[in-house]
Amino acid sequence: MTNRKIRVLVAKPGLDGHDRGAKVVARALRDAGMEVIYTGLRQTPEMIAEAALQEDVDVIGLSILSGAHMALVPRVMELLKANGQETVKVFLGGIIPDEDIPTLRQVGVTGVYGPGASTDQIVTDIQASFAA
Repeated sequence: MTNRKIRVLVAKPGLDGHDRGAKVVARALRDAGMEVIYTGLRQTPEMIAEAALQEDVDVIGLSILSGAHMALVPRVMELLKANGQETVKVFLGGIIPDEDIPTLRQVGVTGVYGPGASTDQIVTDIQASFAA
């Protein structure tokens, strides 16, 4: 990657009504020197993929607390692929049962974080995903 800042889209897909965690993560990413675009609550997979395309992001951070991650995340991944954005890395945070993580990784999710995850770890993982 060039010397430009990592561009991250933080989104809340589905019907979740609470975004404190997403805002905390967005702030940590910004404080770590990343460019952060926050889309707000109740985004559809189509809205997220379109915003990712328009904003030319490197990373999408999804926050899902509703339990709909097995429907929403594969749809976002499908739309990214359709847009030719296979290189966009997707990180997921929320209430994610351990048994769902292998399937999420299979569809292309780079990192999965549960409640209480360290923002430092999220920042480090995103930065590491571009180091090579």
